[in-house]
Amino acid sequence: MGTLADGVRQAVENCLKVKAGERAVIITDTETRRIGDALRTAVREITERIDFFVMEDFGTRPIPFPPEVAQAMAAADVSIYAAQGAKGELATFRQPMIKTIEANKKLRHAHMIGITEEIMCDGMCSDYVEIQRVSKLVYERVKDAKTIRVATDKGCDFTAGFSPSLKWTISDGDVQPGRWKNLPDGEVFTSPVTLNGTVVIDGCLGDFFTEKYGSLAQTPVTVEVKDGRALRETLRCDNEQLLTEFGQYVFETDENSSRVGEFAIGTNTGLTKLIYNLLQDEKFPGVHIAFGSPLPGKTGAKWDSKAHVDGVIIAPTITVDGKTLMEKGRFRL
Repeated sequence: MGTLADGVRQAVENCLKVKAGERAVIITDTETRRIGDALRTAVREITERIDFFVMEDFGTRPIPFPPEVAQAMAAADVSIYAAQGAKGELATFRQPMIKTIEANKKLRHAHMIGITEEIMCDGMCSDYVEIQRVSKLVYERVKDAKTIRVATDKGCDFTAGFSPSLKWTISDGDVQPGRWKNLPDGEVFTSPVTLNGTVVIDGCLGDFFTEKYGSLAQTPVTVEVKDGRALRETLRCDNEQLLTEFGQYVFETDENSSRVGEFAIGTNTGLTKLIYNLLQDEKFPGVHIAFGSPLPGKTGAKWDSKAHVDGVIIAPTITVDGKTLMEKGRFRL
């Protein structure tokens, strides 16, 4: 564990590598304002050209992506989104923001949805040289994979199929021009071409679910997936409210929201425990999958969705084309 200042310095100096004279954009919200202010202070020590936005200044959330922010990001060299999620803002705010980021080929963006001071002092203070080493080793094992099986003691057991036409991406904290990465970082991901079997999500969920429901250890979400799509009649969870909200999100957002869009392996070996916040927990050594958007700008997928909800799977055994990559949450590299 480090300090808030350590985590801020890691993000600004080591991951984003902010330089003197660059134009920077920082987006935060009232709940995350202390972190946003700390980031602004650190960036200001390097460059004076900063646009600083607080989301609530634009109205009651959820809010649409403001033209003023879009214009600032289109001209920026570096940007940071450090704020909490609000129901509905994936479609209204964050997805339009990502399109703006990807249209600016010089922009280096740090995406910190759901960031907390605990995460700034923990995952953001990990050894990113080691994360980059482990991520590269994992990438070399999976980049040509045809199938990957994931199984846990909780009954999760599915096999994902992959295509060489879809890209595996290393996300290891090294933010390059024209790219955006979640911070804290540490994962290798792609979009599977198909997935079949039983998915048991017993860690935590993404989007607004992570803040609302936290740990799913006692109320896991279970669903059968066939040919890459979740089957609504198989959805189970002992938390009735979560069951209803998750079902609506996955099966009613749009025609692709029930489709598995992302398959990822966490590679941040500096993390020692789950904290039940997706931003950090999806980087914990293990597996997470997402229903909805396949992040086409990164994976090369030819479809998309307004939804994207990650689910963290605890202590999986991962088998890549018949060879063990991880056994009950421990890498076998």
